[in-house]
Amino acid sequence: MPVPAPTDRDSANQDSAENAVAEGDGAKGSPAAGAAQAPPALLERLAAVQGMGPGRRRLVVLLPQLGDFDSLEYAQALAGALPQLEAAGIALLAIGIGNQQSRERFCAFTGFPRERLLVDAEPQLHQALGLYAGLTQAGGPWPNLLLMCAGIGSPGTLAEVLRGYTGDRSAPQRIADDETIQAGPLPPIRGSFFARAGGSGFLRPFELATVRLQNMAEVLGHWRTYVPRDDFLTQRGGTFLLETDDSLLYRHLDQGILGFSATMARPLGFLDPWLG
Repeated sequence: MPVPAPTDRDSANQDSAENAVAEGDGAKGSPAAGAAQAPPALLERLAAVQGMGPGRRRLVVLLPQLGDFDSLEYAQALAGALPQLEAAGIALLAIGIGNQQSRERFCAFTGFPRERLLVDAEPQLHQALGLYAGLTQAGGPWPNLLLMCAGIGSPGTLAEVLRGYTGDRSAPQRIADDETIQAGPLPPIRGSFFARAGGSGFLRPFELATVRLQNMAEVLGHWRTYVPRDDFLTQRGGTFLLETDDSLLYRHLDQGILGFSATMARPLGFLDPWLG
């Protein structure tokens, strides 16, 4: 069922940050212990969104800046899983940092449905939920972002970047053999090229790196559309799966760049118990 965007924006209370996690729930993503309720700040926001109240399961994704690597890659994965989510009766909502122009461009490029994406100019809800703000050392957001891209204050980033180049036999193929992809300054690349590098049916060497290069070229070519302000470049996101009674089924708090899932080889693997 489509989730229309509300016309107003709730003011998130930062004092409720201690309620952002369920007791005993690990930061790397695991089923929440017991029947802990979802964070009040999140429930308050969902109450203003049609179709996101109690009575059905809901997957709520807090994205970083819409021009972030993680935002595009996560949205592309979620867009491909929409039929399974709908069949399982799970309503999807994403909330990212940007504006209406960011939202339009982001959805057109990733295929993510615009009616399922809300945008905030500032990460007030992210802060209220205790999500990692990233490095905030002296020097401003750009130096901090570059340090995180180098793995400083961003665990797992370098390993994930490397996986994009080396391939991963435990991960699914990303580019069909008959598909042609345009990645930045490179000439058009046909999917069969990656088959020659190792076969088919799994993530081949350079395949994911090529997808990420395509995403990066899109964002850099329209930077101020995707990122109206540089203030929150390092802000990370999080994932919350809510039961029909607002209890928390699953939670993952991003700890670094390219860390939007606890299992990046299958970023939506956490949904398996609920997709049937």
